[in-house]
Amino acid sequence: MKLIIAIIKPSRLDAVLDAVTEAGASGVTVTEVRGYGRQKGKTEVYRGAEYEVKLLPKVKLEIAVSTDMVPRITEAVVKAANTSKIGDGKVFVLDLDQALRIRTGETDAAAITG
Repeated sequence: MKLIIAIIKPSRLDAVLDAVTEAGASGVTVTEVRGYGRQKGKTEVYRGAEYEVKLLPKVKLEIAVSTDMVPRITEAVVKAANTSKIGDGKVFVLDLDQALRIRTGETDAAAITG
């Protein structure tokens, strides 16, 4: 099992959710986060005053999947999140040692499938 973590632009959230659902993900956790990468923030003007925004709004998706689904889900995220502009985000794939569905007691693959 793997845990896919994707950090994307908030404007691409609906497209990414549709894409990963179509690719077979049975569940997604979404969190609003703030951060920066190479971009190091941006400068904005508000009421004539210029100021620097160091932490940009992003969306973090966490998707637990079986190992064989990783290429399909990551490809769906990348295609849907890509705007070809700086700040599109990152995708991380981590090993997931154990999963447990609280309601039924199912474990591992059974706990993360529909």
